[in-house]
Amino acid sequence: MKRLLTIILMAGVTLTASAQQEKTSAHGYPINPVPFTSVKVTPGTFWGQRLEASRMVTIPLAFSKCEETGRYTNFSNAAQHLKDPSKVFKVGGLSFDDTDPYKTIEGASYILQTYPDKKLVQYIDSVLDVIASAQEPDGYLYTSRTQNPKEPHEWAGDKRWSKEEDLSHELYNLGHMVEGAIAHYQATGSRKFLDIAIRYADCVCREVGPNPGQACVVPGHQIAEMALAKLYLVTGDKKYLDEAKFFLDYRGKTTIVHEYSQAHKPVIEQDEAVGHAVRAAYMYAGMADVAALTGDKDYIKAIDAIWDNIVTKKLYITGGIGATSNGEAFGKNYELPNMSAYCETCAAIGNVYVNYRLFLLHGDSKYYDVLERTLYNGLISGVSLEGNGFFYPNPLESMGQHQRQAWFGCACCPSNICRFIPSLPGYIYAVNDRNVYVNLFLSNKSSLSVDGKKVELSQSTEYPWNGDVVVTVDQNAAGQFTMKIRIPGWVRNQVVPSNLYQYSDNKRLNYSVKVNGREVDAQLTEDGYYTIDRKWRKGDKVQIHFDMEARTVRANNKVEADRGMVSVERGPLVYCAEHPDNNFDIMGVLIKIRRRNSYSARGRLPAHPYRH
Repeated sequence: MKRLLTIILMAGVTLTASAQQEKTSAHGYPINPVPFTSVKVTPGTFWGQRLEASRMVTIPLAFSKCEETGRYTNFSNAAQHLKDPSKVFKVGGLSFDDTDPYKTIEGASYILQTYPDKKLVQYIDSVLDVIASAQEPDGYLYTSRTQNPKEPHEWAGDKRWSKEEDLSHELYNLGHMVEGAIAHYQATGSRKFLDIAIRYADCVCREVGPNPGQACVVPGHQIAEMALAKLYLVTGDKKYLDEAKFFLDYRGKTTIVHEYSQAHKPVIEQDEAVGHAVRAAYMYAGMADVAALTGDKDYIKAIDAIWDNIVTKKLYITGGIGATSNGEAFGKNYELPNMSAYCETCAAIGNVYVNYRLFLLHGDSKYYDVLERTLYNGLISGVSLEGNGFFYPNPLESMGQHQRQAWFGCACCPSNICRFIPSLPGYIYAVNDRNVYVNLFLSNKSSLSVDGKKVELSQSTEYPWNGDVVVTVDQNAAGQFTMKIRIPGWVRNQVVPSNLYQYSDNKRLNYSVKVNGREVDAQLTEDGYYTIDRKWRKGDKVQIHFDMEARTVRANNKVEADRGMVSVERGPLVYCAEHPDNNFDIMGVLIKIRRRNSYSARGRLPAHPYRH
């Protein structure tokens, strides 16, 4: 373990990975995701630098913290007890500490696609040996109990699953294990982690459910739902999908019934985002996955209603969600305080998950408008440019009381950033029949399957610093297909897909799309995409230009905390006014703005605690 940093920081080692891709015909969504294994982000660019920081700093840091803080020791202690039941250990930490190694392995697996590294693969294998040693004979893997079954973690309960709906996080641990194992399998072709996860998932399917002799409980902290849906896709075993659907169908029908964990009523009856924002977002993402795979229209109806509630009443200008530290939760409708905003980094990641899945369901660019706003503001604010400092909450206003930290006792946000940033390549493109969606703008090279034939695209851009993007067709065996280029809402004078925020400067931005320097016969379709249908040839270049100007934004007057205030943004970025960068009192800044509707002529600019 002490060789950790040296192993991970060694770059340039050639690795031939038999990377596995999900079968896009089986995922259930009308639109096919293009997996992270098919896209290479260009080094040195806006996102290339962040992937490099993940590889060089964030992932090594997370692995080292797992070692320093006893995460690995928990697995080793559990293994010792299994070998010799007389050996027991005092259980400390948090009941979900096991997930930090799982999430870090997931992020490391994603990064291997951009930066192959044989020694990193070997290191991950050594960690997996430690994890596997703690797995009980029937597949159960939860070190908070196995280290000392008679005196387990205080949140664990006296027997398996007895406090799952409260604090044990046994199923939450399963979810992150499965997510990490699938990423590792896809990136390396190795089943080592996948087989560990399958054994635990099988244990859960046997012991948790609605049948006699089973524990009829649902996850206290959701994520197992979307993880099990993924496991069904990888293995083809329907019991995992059935288990995911059980977790959703029985929510609101078991022992604990409250809004905090979205268990206040059955999921298909929910139409407002309430409770713990991370739990909520993970559940909505799981609902979308299960709906896509089962065709359950009631799930889709509920998710659509909840999404509408968020974007019309509960979304911060940064794309963050979660208004209050009390329960790390959504507030009431239009309750969006700035100083006390929570906007947990994990919740921003969850918001990306939800909007990504709703795009795959409905194919509308509005979901990517929310996703992009969250990605560039509410999410990457959670990690420093260097990759070694993290925010847990991301409030929109601060008196200096918020500083990034290298780690937290509850380390969910650093390890979540660790796994999310390297997964970004999987969010850029999508395919539906002969339609190719270009959803995010960042320099990359990609290989797509269009109607079963290979298409290679590359992007070159300095986005988000300017609005010029070139998409090049590097190879095309598909002949004629439709390229659908997302025209962001901020270009079309729409801050978010609702009236929650509006531009207040009366500016009108323009955009242009040309092929090989010429205007083309194309149109902006109702789904928000500039749609070009043609027979593409190798070397064709699509030249995209978006006007970028600084703009002022006002919130709906129902948002009490934002009355008399403006936000400033340019392109997808919300500006941040930081005290260290300015020699004046930020809290007293006045900005002259044009009068619009009933808004005042002058507005105060809120300060933000982070830099973009």
